Amino acid sequence: MRVAALYDIHGNLPALEAVLAEPDVAGADVVVIGGDALAGPMPAETLTLLEGLGERAGWLRGNAEREVLERRDADPAEGGIWDRRATWVAAQLSADQLARIAAWPATVAVDVDGLGPTRFCHATPRDDCEIFTAITPAEVVEPMLAAAEPTVVCGHTHVQFDRTIGGRRVVNAGSVGLPYEGQTGARWCLLGPDVQLRRTDYDMEAAAERISATDLPEAAELAQETLEPAAAEEATAHFEKMRIGRE
Repeated sequence: MRVAALYDIHGNLPALEAVLAEPDVAGADVVVIGGDALAGPMPAETLTLLEGLGERAGWLRGNAEREVLERRDADPAEGGIWDRRATWVAAQLSADQLARIAAWPATVAVDVDGLGPTRFCHATPRDDCEIFTAITPAEVVEPMLAAAEPTVVCGHTHVQFDRTIGGRRVVNAGSVGLPYEGQTGARWCLLGPDVQLRRTDYDMEAAAERISATDLPEAAELAQETLEPAAAEEATAHFEKMRIGRE
């Protein structure tokens, strides 16, 4: 079983189109959609394209899906930018689409060639919003992964890494739609028989124009963020500060 892990697409349809065109994604037995797939400029189109994968798709609910569902009836002017975006996204989706999203599980397990039993989750197996990074001390991360399989694949922080923690191989697949890697291009992961952290180029200028043309709150700012992504070190330091602030 070979798996392509596509995390944090964030409604960036051009990025998703480019990744799905990759031969290794087209040939994967399973395509895990690792949460935060729709919270962005083209949610309905992104969902339609992903559902076209049929039975090859393995769905996960991320914190953004939860927030979209929670804000179905919220005031569109209320809250911070991601709250307002979640409200907007909810309004772009039909009741049937929202019901399907509500049924997505929090985690999924796949027996991957060469890696064995592998747990896919959005942030951690126990929490869709918990934070750890490439530099979080192992003793902090180990309780987050208690009872998980020998390999764990996550996303959430939009920075790829591959590390060993408490005897487990822990992989962050990165972000398809909004990577924080200091370089443009969609990030994803191919698993089986080993782990490959991958990057896919696509037409960033054209994508930014498509994003800016939507009615997503502060769409132009998001388009600029895709053109000028934060560096991995900067993003990692930011998320570590957030993590420590929650302790």
